[in-house]
Amino acid sequence: MNQLNTYQLGIIEQTIAFVKQSLKDAEGGHDWWHIYRVWNNAKLINKNEKANSFIIELGALLHDIADSKFHNGDETIGPKKASNFLKELNLNDDIIIHIENIIKNISFKGGHVKQNFESLELDIIQDADRLDAIGAIGIARTFNYGGFKNREIYNPNILPNTEMSKEEYKNTTAPTINHFYEKLLLLKDRLNTETAKQIATERHLFMEQFLKQFYAEWNGEK
Repeated sequence: MNQLNTYQLGIIEQTIAFVKQSLKDAEGGHDWWHIYRVWNNAKLINKNEKANSFIIELGALLHDIADSKFHNGDETIGPKKASNFLKELNLNDDIIIHIENIIKNISFKGGHVKQNFESLELDIIQDADRLDAIGAIGIARTFNYGGFKNREIYNPNILPNTEMSKEEYKNTTAPTINHFYEKLLLLKDRLNTETAKQIATERHLFMEQFLKQFYAEWNGEK
């Protein structure tokens, strides 16, 4: 982990302003505050790693600048928007390409899609993003998005599908509870760093306890 210099801190401040403006009307689970939490998670994880702090912070801040879920599934918009912004700041091509690759490869996509790029910085930001998808905040974000998409909370007649293809995962309209089994409960075992794995343990347990309580209430047992 390396400290940012004055020039890099200035770039980060400009990036924060850009992200806040770009996401001012975003859905509540993918807004500036999601970015803020992932940014903080990434910096926390990187305290125990030796990754490039400048790449970590830029990548975390820009990772969801144009989530494909809100752009008709188009996965090219986010990397392109980030790249254009970074070019305006006259950053080196190798930094811009690295950030593009992080954005292209960070998302879950159903869990059966192989990444085409690897770096420690991607591992850390991916973990930071996945930590925000589990635990209490993960639960809140999941139901917020389900409401945004007008999905059922739960339907016992529609079973979770953990073997979805990328396209099936992208286009699913299943009840929100199914998302726990199709993604959230899988994330603990798909983290990259030891720091993230330690943090995930308690958050994973919280989700399991929530589901136990949910089903008890649904079935009139409590």
